[in-house]
Amino acid sequence: MNSEYDKYKSLAGALPIDYSLFTLHLPMTVDEARKKIVESINATYYRDEAKNIAELLLEHVTNLPLIERIIKKSDSLSAKQEELLLESIRRLQNHEPIQYIINECWFAGMRFYVDNNVLIPRPETEELVEWVTKEVENKKPYARILDIGTGSGCIAIALKTKLPEIEMWACDVSDEALNVARVNADALYTAIDFVPLNFLDPDQRKQLPHVDAIVSNPPYVPEEDKGEMKKNVIEYEPSIALFVTNDDPLIFFNSIADFGKENLHESGSIYVEIHEHLGGKVESLFRTKGYDSIEVRKDLQGKERMIRASRY
Repeated sequence: MNSEYDKYKSLAGALPIDYSLFTLHLPMTVDEARKKIVESINATYYRDEAKNIAELLLEHVTNLPLIERIIKKSDSLSAKQEELLLESIRRLQNHEPIQYIINECWFAGMRFYVDNNVLIPRPETEELVEWVTKEVENKKPYARILDIGTGSGCIAIALKTKLPEIEMWACDVSDEALNVARVNADALYTAIDFVPLNFLDPDQRKQLPHVDAIVSNPPYVPEEDKGEMKKNVIEYEPSIALFVTNDDPLIFFNSIADFGKENLHESGSIYVEIHEHLGGKVESLFRTKGYDSIEVRKDLQGKERMIRASRY
C-alpha cells in the first residue's frame, strides 16, 4: 500500500454493504395523497366526512379543481406540496378544523376567509339568512339591517349580496373578528358599516342606528354543554362567540330584545339563531319584552334553531 488512503479504501471495499440503510423516497401521487389523508383521520371522522376533508385539503395543496385532480391522479406532488400535506394531516389529527387549516369556508354560495378568530359558518345559519331574505323581499321597503356579533361577516355579507339595496350594518366585540369580516367584505365586493363594540353594554349600543331588521347568531351555548361537544369546536373555535354562563344563558337575547324596543322601526323584526333546547325560553323572553308576533322555526334537521320576533 502506498498510502493511508489506499489502506482505508481497501478495507472499505472488503466490508459488506447493508442496503437496508438506503431508502429511496418516491414522490407521493395525488391519488396516494388522497388515500393517506383519509387513512390518517379515519379514527376522528366518519368515512364520508374524511373523504370530503381529503378533497378540500387536496385542492388547497395542489390548487387543482376536482376534475383535474381526477385526471392527474398519477401526477406527483412537489416536495413543497408534500410537506404542506403532511403538516396539514398532523393538524387534522390534533382535531383542528379543516376550515382553519385551509383558511376558507363556503357559505351561501360564497367563499369566505376564516381563521380561529371567528366561528366557522354553519348550514343552519344559511337557513336563517334565507328566511330573512325572503321576508325582507316580501316586506319592502326595508332600508337598514343590523347583524349583531358578525364574526366572519357571513350573515351581513350574504344579506347584502342578496339584498343589494339594503344598508347593512354589523358589530362585534372582537377587533380580530372584525378584521376578518372586513377582509371578506372587500373580497366579495360588499359595502358594510362595521362597528366595534360590546353589545352587552347599553352605552356602547348607542353607536348603532335605528334599523328595520335585526339578525344575530349570538353566543348561546351554556358552559355546561362543553362536555358534549367535539374537540374541534371547544379547542379551536373562539369561546367568546360560543359560550354563555349557565346562570344566564339568554343574556344576549335579552340585550337584543331591549335594543329592538328602542331601535327597531315599526313593523320591523328580529331574527336570531337559538340553542335547540332553549326555544321555549327565548320565545317567552321576547313575549315578556312586548314582542307580540313570534315564530319559532325548525332547521332542516328538525331542531328548533331560529326565532323571529316582531312588534306591531
